[in-house]
Amino acid sequence: MEVHLKIIGVLLIVLALVHIVFPKYFNWGEELKSLSLINRQMMTVHTFFIALTVFLMGVLCLTSSTEILETNLGKKIALGLGIFWTVRLFIQFFGYSNELWKGKKFETSIHILFSFLWTYLSIVFLTVCFN
Repeated sequence: MEVHLKIIGVLLIVLALVHIVFPKYFNWGEELKSLSLINRQMMTVHTFFIALTVFLMGVLCLTSSTEILETNLGKKIALGLGIFWTVRLFIQFFGYSNELWKGKKFETSIHILFSFLWTYLSIVFLTVCFN
């Protein structure tokens, strides 16, 4: 299971770094112009803190996998992360409209890829917690 936590650590760090391209890829400069200043800045600030949190989750998994596996605190952290990623998995299907990806090759591929990723993260963390 330790190898899975290390893999997750790398995946989460990569996911966090991908957030760097969000403003350009999603054309936030133009798309968010119609929002008020506070809403534009909230998008930027919240995206930064989501990326930072995901990055720190990755660092935790890479540097403390033994502690996560072998201590009571580690199991509690794994439970919290398992719940977090399980909720994210449900949001993948019920928080976003399927109009965003259905019938679009690239978007469908990304939807499936992230569905597998959220499932993997959920299963590993919940398994760590309950074993």
